[in-house]
Amino acid sequence: MTDPTDPLLTLPESLRDAFKEPLGPVTTDAAALLRAVDETRERHGSPDEGAPRLVAVGDVVTYHLREAGRVPDAALVDGKTEREAVREEIATALSATDERRIPVENPAAALSAALLDALAEGLAAAEPVTIQVTGEEDLAALPAMLAAPLGSTVVYGQPGEGMVRVAITPETRREARELFEGLTGDTAAAYEILGVDPDGFDGTGSE
Repeated sequence: MTDPTDPLLTLPESLRDAFKEPLGPVTTDAAALLRAVDETRERHGSPDEGAPRLVAVGDVVTYHLREAGRVPDAALVDGKTEREAVREEIATALSATDERRIPVENPAAALSAALLDALAEGLAAAEPVTIQVTGEEDLAALPAMLAAPLGSTVVYGQPGEGMVRVAITPETRREARELFEGLTGDTAAAYEILGVDPDGFDGTGSE
């Protein structure tokens, strides 16, 4: 039986530059970002899918969204930023939250089955969930973009620049699928864990 903490997908060297480019607009203004989150929910939410979610990938992003008054529906944290420990005030604030926590292990530049399973569980939960990652959550924004309902927003950090906001639309899903399927490993198994039918992304129109 496969260890769920082993890498299911890994980032090949050939794609590393593509993942350094932000997948959406970058901002340092959390309040403006949250206004855009609400606009995305209203504009792109679909009655055929679940309620739009706000997903935060990274400790600093999660902290700033909470400080701006919004608790993410699913937050993935690993205690680090740019491979260094986060500031004490951020670590203290995030450790004091009372959301349900799902502990997982996930290697750097990879996605484990455990992380994907926890992400699917967090997106389906009625109450906010924090996914506590031992290792790194650096690729988690990509499966979040595939699994979150239309009208959702995925926010992650761009080193040295700010927060990247990705509105989940048919177009961004297709872009995420292209990158996701460039990863090395068992993509079909990953889609199954996420509960995603990638063929449903085709022919659904765009913004």
